[in-house]
Amino acid sequence: MADKEEAEKTIAEDLVVTKYKMAGDIVNRALKQVIAICNVGASVRQICELGDSVLEEETGKVFKKEKEMKKGIAFPTSISVNNCICHFSPGVNEPDYILKDGDVVKVDLGAHVDGFIAVVAHTVVVGASGENKVKGRKADVILAAHNASQAALRLLKPGNETYTVTDAVQKVCEAYKCKPIEGMLSHQLKQFKIDGEKTIIQNPSDAQKKEHEKFEFETHEVYAMDVLVSTGEGVGREVDTRVTIYKKTDETYQLKLKASRMFYSEVTHKFGTMPFSLRSFELETKARMGVVECVNHKLIEPFQVLYEKAGEYVAHFKFTVLLMPNGPHKITGLPFESELYVSEYEVSDPELKSLLSTSANPKTAKKKKKKAEKAIVNETAIEVEGEA
Repeated sequence: MADKEEAEKTIAEDLVVTKYKMAGDIVNRALKQVIAICNVGASVRQICELGDSVLEEETGKVFKKEKEMKKGIAFPTSISVNNCICHFSPGVNEPDYILKDGDVVKVDLGAHVDGFIAVVAHTVVVGASGENKVKGRKADVILAAHNASQAALRLLKPGNETYTVTDAVQKVCEAYKCKPIEGMLSHQLKQFKIDGEKTIIQNPSDAQKKEHEKFEFETHEVYAMDVLVSTGEGVGREVDTRVTIYKKTDETYQLKLKASRMFYSEVTHKFGTMPFSLRSFELETKARMGVVECVNHKLIEPFQVLYEKAGEYVAHFKFTVLLMPNGPHKITGLPFESELYVSEYEVSDPELKSLLSTSANPKTAKKKKKKAEKAIVNETAIEVEGEA
């Protein structure tokens, strides 16, 4: 066990930080391209396919000489619309969804370089612009999710406890009369592991509170901070949408069917422990046959497509953050266009307001210090010249 701990690569190493940042840059570029085509009349399936091809192509360009290095998709592109909470990523034979004006669109995707994972989620409204601002409950839920994720970012510091984040997210959402989706987890990220042991829970039920452990953040840890917020009850439910995203587990079992064995072997070889989409198999129908036995014996776990009640809206923001010695360093996520959203609500809690007004960029403080030092040096130089 001790050897395993010693062998674990963390962001205490510069090269590991570089790999995380590379994955983060790729993810941000893919997110930008995906959002650019979230327009009226666009096919969700085609957008997901584009997102995945960008992630594959871009990760293929880095560390080309390292033939053995694994890299690629860490979370397949998902486009969940309106009351769909997460994981909607239709396959070739699944019903598609065509985007309409005013749709609340959540984009979720991830990439990895040498098993170092960067993930992101962002929410936009189709057709929103400076002239056509988003109002009402759509604006409320997007501002709630964005501000809750910003509060979380500022609290992701060594020494803080995970429930500090849980409580802040809850309070911000309450200010906008919204609810975080019950029981959703943000995970610590480790090499080749998207769901590390340390987790931050949002909106836990009483039963979940009893079961879910508190953790303390430590320097050199990495987290995927995931905030999902609803205008409704905040309870996800499965309907009849088929699962297309899965992930290999650590379980073992001797599979009986040839189709299952072939499928499992391909998963192990191509994706290892990373989540994957059935879309990425040449024969999706064969893959669908093979996945059944694997899921029944817990060799593969599904990412269920979850929904809030019809008529409600869900917003989603997720970013990857490195807990560096000089503060949390956010490596994924696009700038939020707050001017597009108009809500009658705002965060009024003094503690939260003051938290949200602090800088989340650890470099800012350094830059200010350098500026101040430079100014002092210049002043001194002038004084010396004057005296001369």
